[in-house]
Amino acid sequence: MPNLKLLSPIYPCQLAEQHADVLAILRDRFAKNPQRHPDLDWSDIVTKLEAEPAKLWSLFEMERTGGELDVIAYDPATGEFLFADCAAETPKGRRSLCYDQAALAARKENKPQGSACGLAEEMGIDVLDEVQYQDLQKLGVFDQKTSSWLITPDSIRKLGGALFGDSRYDRVFVYHNGAESYYAARGFRGMLRL
Repeated sequence: MPNLKLLSPIYPCQLAEQHADVLAILRDRFAKNPQRHPDLDWSDIVTKLEAEPAKLWSLFEMERTGGELDVIAYDPATGEFLFADCAAETPKGRRSLCYDQAALAARKENKPQGSACGLAEEMGIDVLDEVQYQDLQKLGVFDQKTSSWLITPDSIRKLGGALFGDSRYDRVFVYHNGAESYYAARGFRGMLRL
């Protein structure tokens, strides 16, 4: 995990330092992993990043919590670049979480410190859904030792369940678990549209 300091966004000089740190990390990772974003130009991305400091803060938080984020796609319909966590395992700073705030509230004993959906909202990012997770796995092999919560259809969530995914035996699996459950090896992968 890079050595990023959590700085208060109250002070402009500290915010500028956060932005410079995360931009340098993103630029280097973008250059090292061209297979994730063929035909995209870093200068187009950095121009959009510098114009949206709130999203830069979200990317900083993704990086600070171990996401090793990178640009994975461009959506021509919306003109947005898609950033996602590309760490080999689910981000270390976002593990041991139940699925959502309702699951956290329902848990009576041994509560986790938070929920995947709740933390994603605080960070200003989205939890990957099943299709996004499958698409990410086409860019590399992720979650061979860990697993990641996935956005769950309402029909499953209403029954108390939630989805998660991982990669085992050269295959991507999507499973179910009680939304209140949490494990040291389960976290979530985020996505940010810019």
